[in-house]
Amino acid sequence: MTKRLQVLLDEAELREVQRAARRERLTTAEWVRRALRDARRSRPVAATGRKLQVVRLAGRHAFPAPDIDQMLAEIERGYTGSGR
Repeated sequence: MTKRLQVLLDEAELREVQRAARRERLTTAEWVRRALRDARRSRPVAATGRKLQVVRLAGRHAFPAPDIDQMLAEIERGYTGSGR
């Protein structure tokens, strides 16, 4: 279902948007929809501070891990299916 959104622009802004839409051979409405989609995609979903908080929290945990040579050997055995 679609919904209507009303946006008020001053005359100069509207003319600028209309010119941009004409350059791309789009209706003004389609140009605005695309601009809004692009703007949403370019913004992070979560705030940067929240992302950093989660990474720092995860970094507090100490999980057992083998040294790199052992990990690589285990990965290789997994690829070849040998050495079970």
